Amino acid sequence: MTMIFNETNRTNGLSFFTTGDSVRIAYRMDGTAGKPVLMLANSIATSMKMWDGQIARFKEHFRVLRYDYRGHGDSDTPAGPYSMDRMGRDVIELLDSLQIGRVHFLGLSLGGVVGQWLGIHAHERISRLILSNTSSYLGPAEQWNGLITSVLQAENLNGFADMFINNWFPSPMIESESEIVAAFHQMVLTTRAEGIGGSWAAIRDMDLRRTAALIGSPTLVIAGQHDTVTLPSHGELLAETVPGARLLMLPAIHLPNVEYPDAFENAVLDFLLSE
Repeated sequence: MTMIFNETNRTNGLSFFTTGDSVRIAYRMDGTAGKPVLMLANSIATSMKMWDGQIARFKEHFRVLRYDYRGHGDSDTPAGPYSMDRMGRDVIELLDSLQIGRVHFLGLSLGGVVGQWLGIHAHERISRLILSNTSSYLGPAEQWNGLITSVLQAENLNGFADMFINNWFPSPMIESESEIVAAFHQMVLTTRAEGIGGSWAAIRDMDLRRTAALIGSPTLVIAGQHDTVTLPSHGELLAETVPGARLLMLPAIHLPNVEYPDAFENAVLDFLLSE
C-alpha cells in the first residue's frame, strides 16, 4: 500500500504519515538537518511529550525524531490486539517515509521492547541502541489478559492513571503534586483504552529472552534500581544476553529521564558520542 503523507501542523510541529495498514502516525523532528538522527520511543500510556525535558540537550548533537505509538498521543487508534512485529514495522515505515537509512535508537519501557525488535530484525537500520527500563520478557500471559479486559471495560482511565503514576514515580514526587507528575497523569488520561490494551497484548505475546542475543548494534542497557515494572534483574539479563552490551544501574524507579535527567542524559550522550 502506498504511504500517504500529510502536511505538518505548524502550530505544534507535528507531522503525520500513514502506515501500510492505514494507521495515521504522528511524529516530530527537532534539531538541525544533516546531523545524525536519534530516534526516541516512549513508555506505554504516554506520548512523545515524555521526552520534552531531553530535547534541548539531545538536539545539540542530533536531529531528534520522536513519534506516538498507534493508540497513543496524536496517532490513530486501530482496534487491537497489536503485535510487536507491527509496532516494529511502524518504525521502519516511518524511517522509509523520511528516507532515513540508519538511526541511533533510544527506547524506554515499551520503547525498549520495540528497540529490541529492531535490533533483532532490522539491525542494518540501527547504529547504536539504548534500552532503558525494559525487559525481554514480561510473562505470564494470564496477568496481561486480565489487565487488557479491565482497561477495555473501564468507564474511564482514572484508576489506571493512578496505577501508572505509582509505578513510575517515587512517593515524594507524587505527594508534592509536581507539574511533571501532573503532566504524565494527563498523558495517561488522554491515551485511548484500545491503545493501552492493544499494546499490552503486544507485550503479552513477546518473548525475546533468546533472540535478544542476535542484536548486533553497540548497546547500552539502563535499569532502575527501584523499578517494580521492569525489575533490575530484567536489565541485568538483557545486558548479559546482548553481545557486548553495557549496563548502567541508576537509583531510579521507571522513568530515569524524569527522575534523574542529568545522569540519564549524560549516560546517553557519552554512549552515543564515544568512539
